[in-house]
Amino acid sequence: MVKLYWSPHTRSFTALWLMEEAGQPYERVLTDLSTGAQKTPEFLAINPMGKVPALTDGDIAIAESAAICAYVAERFPDTKLAPPLGDARRAKYLQWLFFGPSCIEPALIQIFTKIEVPSRTAAWGSATQVFDVLDKALEKGPWILGDDFSAADIVIGSGLNFAIRQFKMVPSRPSFDRYIDRCVARPAFQRAEKIAAG
Repeated sequence: MVKLYWSPHTRSFTALWLMEEAGQPYERVLTDLSTGAQKTPEFLAINPMGKVPALTDGDIAIAESAAICAYVAERFPDTKLAPPLGDARRAKYLQWLFFGPSCIEPALIQIFTKIEVPSRTAAWGSATQVFDVLDKALEKGPWILGDDFSAADIVIGSGLNFAIRQFKMVPSRPSFDRYIDRCVARPAFQRAEKIAAG
């Protein structure tokens, strides 16, 4: 049985939404951050970083939202959450899957902390560049790969929803509004939100 270690109001939402989209049986293990449950030896054996989300599948343990998305999409190929090996769309799928933690999250940290980082040395370029690139990529839609929803949309959609609607860190744009509306309308997103709300 796949177990998802999660906590409300964290990046766990991405993995929670993913598991609801996958539609496979899984057990949710609530990890109470306020009590330090993420720092116990048992949890650190699953994720030495002491963070949620984390996932176990038998003897396999994996952490980091995008990695969990990649693993589950490949573990359950019938979900069609990832283009199969050999599919020409797979390169762009991987690019966007990792755009969330590699570009969106650092850009949000830059915005939040107001730290000036020269764009030539920052791996994400600049916050402006990140959201300009994403805006252009989402203009056509409906999803990041065009007509096909994928785990990359879960990562990107979670990041944009967090940045724009939940914490208002990034000004919205028409392409972002349309995209987030499509994400929020998905039944799996709504189930994950309900679970996360308690």
